[in-house]
Amino acid sequence: MPMGFIQSELDLKLLVLYIMSRVAGPVTFLQLLELALCDEGVDYFSLTEAVGHMVETGQLERDQEQRYSITEKGRRNSEITDTSLPYSVRTRCDENLVALNDALRREKQIRAEVTPSQDGTCNLSLHFEDDNGPLMELSALMPTPQAAAAAAARFRWEPDVFYHKIITLLCAPEETDPGERK
Repeated sequence: MPMGFIQSELDLKLLVLYIMSRVAGPVTFLQLLELALCDEGVDYFSLTEAVGHMVETGQLERDQEQRYSITEKGRRNSEITDTSLPYSVRTRCDENLVALNDALRREKQIRAEVTPSQDGTCNLSLHFEDDNGPLMELSALMPTPQAAAAAAARFRWEPDVFYHKIITLLCAPEETDPGERK
């Protein structure tokens, strides 16, 4: 018998609502599981059933990428029941949410998309934004899918360095008038 505070299906659903009302964006089932394992009473199979039921009842929704988000109905229910969870469980959830929310915000702010073309080349679209909106949107034609994937990975790894180098290049003073070049 589990020794955690989560002892019933209702407790588990309250925990899921608590978590889902605080995540910065849609999450995969495994991300939700990792967050829910803050209590010893949670296990994979009971969470699978609870999440499935919550999707059926309209408290959660699952998108085409198999990510879950809370609905307005779920958010209302969460507001009513938040304090039903023990304080220690809420505290552990909040601590675990910090790292995931940072990663989800970063994922929203940094996007690199590779779109293959019929001629074997690829279009690379890079997007970098902060809380105020877009900082950079760049599209480039890449010679191969491998080159596009490598460029996308480099951009995702250090978008701020990439952005700084482009801005530095664009703002560098000209040594000669561009009209005088031959």
